[in-house]
Amino acid sequence: QELRPKSLDIKQEELGDMVEKEMASTSEAIEDAVRRIEEMMSQARNESSGVKLEVNERILNSCTDLMKAIRLLVMTSTNLQKEIVESGRGAATTQEFYAKNSRWTEGLISASKAVGWGATQLVESADRVVLHTGKYEELIVCSHEIAASTAQLVAASKVKAEKNSRNLSRLQECSRNVNEMAANVVASTKSGQEQIEEKDTMDFSGMSLIKLKKEEMETQVKVLELEKRLEGERVRLGELRKQHYALAGPCDLAEDDGDTKPAPAPRRGILKKPPLAQKP
Repeated sequence: QELRPKSLDIKQEELGDMVEKEMASTSEAIEDAVRRIEEMMSQARNESSGVKLEVNERILNSCTDLMKAIRLLVMTSTNLQKEIVESGRGAATTQEFYAKNSRWTEGLISASKAVGWGATQLVESADRVVLHTGKYEELIVCSHEIAASTAQLVAASKVKAEKNSRNLSRLQECSRNVNEMAANVVASTKSGQEQIEEKDTMDFSGMSLIKLKKEEMETQVKVLELEKRLEGERVRLGELRKQHYALAGPCDLAEDDGDTKPAPAPRRGILKKPPLAQKP
């Protein structure tokens, strides 16, 4: 009893309650994330249009699919935990089972917290991206964090589960689905970023006449600079080729004189008959 590791912040008899509370808190965080994404979707439709609206809808739809996958993962994980407790506690109570396996219980709590935290961070990052106050890279990082925390939750649940458990196989399937949805968020974020950056560089609809004239003059200056640089690089390339030919020419002649000799031309005399083919 003395050598068994103890939790630093909660008592042993409270571990069981902490597991249930943490899983419920994670579910609430995911539900709240889904509601916030729906609100962001309606706000984006009212405040944006064109390419930006298309990009925002695609990103938010991929985030919604990811949240649904996480919600199913948490539900399946909860069912698997109940199965583990029922099959492993014997005559002990649920609280005693969690207390006896405190290390495993704390790992389960930590994994559940990581999943809920990742979902919350993803929604906040998506909100900033839609409002054009955040970075697209934040969404990509949050997607990777969710995939990692999902793997942590599956690993924690797999330790005590039976190998032939249906809930375990379902949990693993849910984990693969979460990874796939997270990859979709990354893909939609990257493609959206490319579209927005391309549009921003070529969108002149909001400029005044003076601003357009100034941009035109600056662009002409850049074109002249690039043309001058291109001409200089062409001259440099020509000089490099001349030097290359100057260095390579004598070497090639020396090699031809010293090593290789031209084959003598065949004499146009009476040719000898070819030898008869012998039998094998």
